[in-house]
Amino acid sequence: MSPTLRSAIDTAAGGRQRAVIYCRISQDRTGANLGVDRQRLDCEALAERNGWDVVEVYVDNDVSAFSGKLRKDYRRMLADLELGTATIVIAWHTDRLHRSPTELEEYIDLSERRGVSTHTCQAGSIDLSSPSGRMTARILGAVARQESEHKGHRVAAARRQKAKAGQWSGGIRPFGWGVPTGETMKKVDKATGEEVDVPVLDMTKLVPEEGAALEVGTDMILSGGSVKGWVRWLADKGLLSTVGKPITHPAARDMLLRPRNAGIAVYQGEEIGRGLWEPAVSEPKFRAVVAILTNPGRVSTTGSEVKWFGSLIYRCGRPGCTATARCTKVGGSKQPSYRCQANHGGGRNAERLDAYVQDLIVERLSKPDAVDLLQPAPDGVNVAELQAESESIRRRLTDLAGMFGSGQISMAQFTEGSDIARAQLEGVTAQLARAAVKDPLVGLVGVKDVRAAWEACDLGRQRTVLRSLLDVILHPPRQGRMPDGGYFDYDAIETRWKR
Repeated sequence: MSPTLRSAIDTAAGGRQRAVIYCRISQDRTGANLGVDRQRLDCEALAERNGWDVVEVYVDNDVSAFSGKLRKDYRRMLADLELGTATIVIAWHTDRLHRSPTELEEYIDLSERRGVSTHTCQAGSIDLSSPSGRMTARILGAVARQESEHKGHRVAAARRQKAKAGQWSGGIRPFGWGVPTGETMKKVDKATGEEVDVPVLDMTKLVPEEGAALEVGTDMILSGGSVKGWVRWLADKGLLSTVGKPITHPAARDMLLRPRNAGIAVYQGEEIGRGLWEPAVSEPKFRAVVAILTNPGRVSTTGSEVKWFGSLIYRCGRPGCTATARCTKVGGSKQPSYRCQANHGGGRNAERLDAYVQDLIVERLSKPDAVDLLQPAPDGVNVAELQAESESIRRRLTDLAGMFGSGQISMAQFTEGSDIARAQLEGVTAQLARAAVKDPLVGLVGVKDVRAAWEACDLGRQRTVLRSLLDVILHPPRQGRMPDGGYFDYDAIETRWKR
């Protein structure tokens, strides 16, 4: 089907077509996003000229389509198109979308199934529904791939040469190296787009405190310590990653496994000789740490499964305490109870407390206004708008039938137009279904028997509802018998609704 006919069918009910924009630049040396910004402006202008509504802009900055690296926003765009987010894709040029034949074929298949058309600022419209349009797209993709391969060979040769010489190839500063030389260079601030002076670093020199930390971590592992213990040590010393964030367990483990620590140069995951930088540890120590940390017998197991509704969710109400409560049995008690992890005492009967909180939730979800608790659909998608769009597509199907009955379109046009509309309707329906998955309250609000629906949920689902709906704070309970004759102090339980 031609783009003109598709446009006529899509707007048969008087609506505006939904479009998405995809922008990509393979290298952003300044970090200012200028390349993708220019692409976006041109694409937005094209959408405005054609009267299309842009519902999303996907950006992969500094990511090559040829390298094989994951383009997160491109994959997100395909997933959204599969769900019916839009029926038009706008790009600055076809080579911004694909430089891989495999990717192109996947895109062609999706476009045919979901009724998606492609428009570019530089190469015009690409009609992937026709053999000639697909041939044009494949030729353009082949030319772009040849250009990428030629450039890739040159870049790879230069990088390997630098790695063989033991030089740092760039990127985020590795923890341990980079002593200021006293010189500065110009760099564009990603946040502001302004040029700033940054220090020039000597990547062959160890930063004293970071180099010492690598040595401490290595020695801790060799003496029977753990990566977790080293992470605590780093936190106690106030040491952060080179991007200013706390060092996590996975990051710490990766740091200890780097051949760079022992002055060993690596290219594409393969050791290729000695580097020209100062080593932080000796090679024998490094090899020993690798052997210990990669030993399959050292892999830690996951923690025990949570068995109680409010465990690690309920919070202690003691002044100044930020700890959560854990369900345990202590002393001679036969009944599980919730106690502050900071050992503030005052245990609460777990079964009675959980039953009380769950009764509150069921009561709230049973009220007539419980529907107001539902959150908007994920990713900024408005459920009401999706429902309206669903009705619009259904009216379009009716209009198409009327156009066919009056002889305005042929049977082939009616059939193809109906298939496109139904595919779009399927996408809208899928997005509506996603809302039910994202909001844990969906399926518990507006049902005839909320209690039965709640009890049908597994513990994980119930705990998710608790986290999203209610704060429970356990204040110190009163001693002795309560006015109701029991010993459970309900007044010491504070609840705060989050919605």
